[in-house]
Order: sequence, then C-alpha cells, then structure tokens
Amino acid sequence: MSGSWWSSAAVTHGLMALFAMGSWISVNSLWVELPVIVSELPEGWNLPAYLSVLIAFGNLGPIAVTITHHCAPGRLNERLVIHCIQVLAVVASAFLAVFWSHTVVIAGEERSLPFLLFTFVLSLVCCTSNVTFLPFMFRYPPQYIRTFFIGQGFSALFPCVVALGQGVGKLECKTVNGTVQPHYLKENFPAQNFFWFLFTMLAASALSFLTLTKRHAGSPLDTPPQETNNASEPKNGEETHPLHNGEMPVSEGQVQLEEQPPAHTFWTLQNVYMLLLLAISNALTNGILPSVQSFSCLPYGTMTFHLSVVLGNIANPLACFLAMFFVMRSSSGLGFLCIAGGVFAAYLMALAVLSPCPPLLGNPAGVALVVISWIIFTGLFSYLKVVIGTLLHEAGHAALLWCGISIQAGSLVGALTMFPLVNIYHVFARAQECVDNCS
Repeated sequence: MSGSWWSSAAVTHGLMALFAMGSWISVNSLWVELPVIVSELPEGWNLPAYLSVLIAFGNLGPIAVTITHHCAPGRLNERLVIHCIQVLAVVASAFLAVFWSHTVVIAGEERSLPFLLFTFVLSLVCCTSNVTFLPFMFRYPPQYIRTFFIGQGFSALFPCVVALGQGVGKLECKTVNGTVQPHYLKENFPAQNFFWFLFTMLAASALSFLTLTKRHAGSPLDTPPQETNNASEPKNGEETHPLHNGEMPVSEGQVQLEEQPPAHTFWTLQNVYMLLLLAISNALTNGILPSVQSFSCLPYGTMTFHLSVVLGNIANPLACFLAMFFVMRSSSGLGFLCIAGGVFAAYLMALAVLSPCPPLLGNPAGVALVVISWIIFTGLFSYLKVVIGTLLHEAGHAALLWCGISIQAGSLVGALTMFPLVNIYHVFARAQECVDNCS
C-alpha cells in the first residue's frame, strides 16, 4: 500500500513543483532582498545595476548548452547537467549565506567580491535551467509541464512572502527638526537568515529532482512503451505523444532518439508564432515591467507596492493551475491573451512614466486599479506561457529546448532594454517617501 502512494501521480506532481521551484528562486530571492543588503555593501544602490549585468553574463550557460545541442545532437546528458548545476547552486547559496557581507579591497576601493561572485554563479544556474529543465520535461506527459510552471511561480512567491515576513522596506515618517523624514524599520531577521532560507529551498529542489530520477530508475519505466494503433490519437481533448505511456515518463534512450527529428517537423509557422509570443511575454514579465514596478506602485504607497508584488506572484501559480483543466489551443485565442496582457502592461508602463504623480493619486480607485492591473497582467501572461509550453511539449524534445531559449532570450532583451532607461538615462522618477511629490 505504501508503495502505491509513493508511485502515485500526486507525489510526482509535488516533486515536480519542488524541482521547478529551484529554477529561478535564486535570482528572485536576490532581487527581493536588495533593500536590505544595499545598506550593508559598499556598492550601495549601484548594486541593482551590478545584479542586472551578472544575470546577463549568466546567459553564457544557455549559450553553451545550445551550442552543444547544435554541434553534438543527442550527446548532452541533461539529467547529469541538471544534477551538476543544482549542486553548484546549493554550494553557492551556502557560501553566500556565510560570506555575503565580506569585502575585499580592489584598486584601492572596497568591493563585495564574494557576494558578486556567488551571485554570478547563481545567475548562471538560473539562466541555464531554462534550457535544461524544460527539455528534461519531455520525459513526462503533458500535464506535468503545467505543474512545472506552477513550481516556477512558487520560485517568485516564496521569497516574496519570506521577505514580507522579514519586514523588508517598512518605514515610518518621523518629524526631525521640523522636517518629516523617512525612518526605515529594522528587519525582523537578518539577511544571512534569508540566504539560509534560499539554501534550504535549493536543497529541497535538488533532492526532489534526485527523487524523481530514482523513482524513474527504480520503476519499470525504462521499458519501451508498447506502440498501439491509437497512440497518437487525442485523449480527453489533448494530444498524446507516441513516446508517452499514460502517466509514465519515458527512458533516456527513447529521448535521445527523439532529439534528432527532421528539421522541417518543428519549424512550422504555428511553432514560430508560439515562440514569438513566448519571447514577448517573457520580455514583459521578466524584464520590462519588473524594472518599473516600484515606479508604478510606490507613488500610491508602500502597501500598494507590497500588495501588487504578493498578489501578482499568487496570480502566477493560480493561472498555471487553471491550465491543468483548460488549455487554449486556438492561435487567435493565444494572440488575444497576449494583446489583453499588453493593454494592462501599457497602463502600468504609463503609470511608471508619470511617476511620481500618476493619475488618481490619493484616490482608493487608483490603488485598486494598479493592484488589479498587476494581478491580471501577471495572470494572463502566466497562463499564456504555460499553455505554449504545453503545446510545444507535444511538438517534441527540440521544441522544449527552443521553448527555454525563447524564454531566456525574451527575458534578456527585456532586461537589457530597460537597464539604460532606468539606470543611465533616468527616464523614470522615483517618488520620495514622506514628501508631497506633486505639490
């Protein structure tokens, strides 16, 4: 009886979500902890710029994986690569928790070299996960790709909730010598504890993946599934792949055979269209809008900012969960979702441009609009991404590799586009705390 529950689909879904959670939790954790560590490290508020550059350099990992797939198709052992980068992430997070505040003197100036070094390693792991975790998911039936995206949503939600419990960014306005000044409250626990939380989450992700592979190896799943006449017929309204045997993942040998399909079978107009939508959605959700979230929310108050972040991150896994029951397969429907999400993205961008005096400032309707816009924007694009991931899963292993590449490319283009606008040209004006910015 105990063996039956351990091999059940529910346990597999749980392990899959924990495995996927480790994909981007490192970078998400570093971003939410920035308000705490900028006051401790010598780089100060230049640290976000350093972090953006290090994440960009982290794309060396996906480039190396893509080149390997191109030059030696079928030779890359994705399972081994995932084990290696997960171990690397766990070790780097442990060193980060211990040495994050240590500094060294370089060219006569104090620099937080240990923090920057371990941040680069974690960024490399996160970027590489997009082109290794997703292709690995080809071994499992399509419903598990939706669980995977739910887990990726947790990688943003969990650090955010812990940071809120830590009390990041809390302040009160105090009158000093007749002037009102912001006074930042001390956090409930130090940054070191937060980084140990990151270590625990990465270790849980690595152990979940190890358990998935051991369950696979210890079960009769490595035997090739018997082909039937209806193997490729739709089941419950959803296409199944010839390699998939019900709920069971397929063997390594079968995946290696599938890795080398004829080129023309993938590069159809439909698949290119979906990859383009995927790149656009990730450019907006991972690069463009996060860069201006503080500008769009903080003029309405700190609580508005926290609500937008938390509820938006809750909308992410909820939208992915919705895809467990309904997958939109219409190309026009996917396009409509992208346009609808783009409308809310345009509104949020307009608020950021108009900062620190956006419309409806001081009006509860303004607060409600910005929070609801962030929720709908995140939910629409999260659902769009998981649906496209599901459809590309049905197109084969190479499709999932290009799915990861599109996600990473879109995120990179979005981040690089916004970096000079925010940090060099200062297009967006930050609202000052405890001050009437519009008088």
